[in-house]
Amino acid sequence: MTAPREHPRQVVGVGALLLRPDGKVLIGHRIKQGEAASWCLPGGHVEPGETFEQAALREIAEETGIRAVTDARAFTVALRTDVEITHVTAGVVAETTNPQDQPTLLEPEVFDRWTWASPQSPPEPLFPATAALLHAWTNTPTPQGWNCYPIGALPDPATVPQNTR
Repeated sequence: MTAPREHPRQVVGVGALLLRPDGKVLIGHRIKQGEAASWCLPGGHVEPGETFEQAALREIAEETGIRAVTDARAFTVALRTDVEITHVTAGVVAETTNPQDQPTLLEPEVFDRWTWASPQSPPEPLFPATAALLHAWTNTPTPQGWNCYPIGALPDPATVPQNTR
């Protein structure tokens, strides 16, 4: 019999696809020390007692200052399978109620700028979880090392503006 293996901690996170009416999503240039620079959706760890939607709204507000957000709903769960620590990231889509809202750099040690981009052609390189979530949203093949599981009701493609999916 083999000795029980010690398991590293698990990471449960959330990534927020904050949509404007024109279908663009908010994405930030991540410059966190110790990591390669990449483009990343607003997001972070899910705190104890939070739903995925609550975590997404909190992270959007903490990282960007944008609070005029509505219709937050989880649409996928992404599981990273190519690392020692289990990473589970929920994708939450939400809409800004004020398309004129501009993000503020509230965490300059993590992000040096924000931009609105097409989910089909975001700036690169992408943070790994962001890549998985954007691929799930645009219904394109998921990056190697990730599995995405749709949850909830995805919008009917016939009712979503052409440039959002």
